[in-house]
Amino acid sequence: MPYGTTSVSERRTLPPAVAVSVVAFALQPPSDAERDDAALTARRAPAIWLPLVRRTRAPFLGQWALPGGPTEWDETLTDTAERTLRGAVRRDPGSLEQLYSFGGVERSADAQRLVTIAYWALYGERELAAPASTAAADPDPEQRSPLAHAPRRWDDPAPDPALAPAPASRSAGRRAADDAAASGNVRWFTADALPELAFDHAEIVAYALARLRARTEYAAVAYRFLGSEFTLSQLREVTEAVLGEPIDPANFRRQALARGGLRDTGRRTSGGAHRPARLYRFGEADGDDAPQTTPLFTHTPTRSSA
Repeated sequence: MPYGTTSVSERRTLPPAVAVSVVAFALQPPSDAERDDAALTARRAPAIWLPLVRRTRAPFLGQWALPGGPTEWDETLTDTAERTLRGAVRRDPGSLEQLYSFGGVERSADAQRLVTIAYWALYGERELAAPASTAAADPDPEQRSPLAHAPRRWDDPAPDPALAPAPASRSAGRRAADDAAASGNVRWFTADALPELAFDHAEIVAYALARLRARTEYAAVAYRFLGSEFTLSQLREVTEAVLGEPIDPANFRRQALARGGLRDTGRRTSGGAHRPARLYRFGEADGDDAPQTTPLFTHTPTRSSA
């Protein structure tokens, strides 16, 4: 039932619509992405970046928002998150997981009540170095990310192939995602210098940042951002970018090496102007490259002087 044609009494009983929003974090935007000019001129320290999409329709016409959109009848929630991310970033993320549900009564302004299932994603060096996809925002199932083949949640039933629409068919939600990407309405901003966001997307970003920072003492977060080998300086810069504050280099180095989660590869950097630095990787003593579940270091937040 179209929301705009319903009466006031009908709107009271109309079920809420369901949508997905995605907070995608990266240490740097892709080389072909449009970036916030203010962040480019003022940024000196490492920072976390995320893509935003300018809205092309009411409500909040012209404001920036997280990538996302309504969940289609033939999609799982994860499918919607992947599709909208692919339309905005044109690359598949290294990791994607469900974050939280946001369903405030007033969050959709004067439109139909909207419940958003938020996801958060991480883009590392491997994903951002990949060439931008020229495929449509909703590719054939065979071309979808391996993330789409992960075990489904109880609320994500497998779609019936017999009910799948024709490949050329696109709903309004899918056309909107394609239009946003095609018209240059995607821009990357630093997490500490975001513009005014539509809906309650500022709250969603803050929640995702809190989750990311709560996990940043663990190797799994840095593992997603870095390549297979890295220097201790690069590892510290990732941590500083996530936390949004500097860390004492000597203390970080001492703790990171003492915890036992890093393995010296025996190799060093080359081609730089400075002294070659040792290269490390994550892994257990038996050679497993999987990230650790124990902390790499213990961070003490900077106290304000107020």
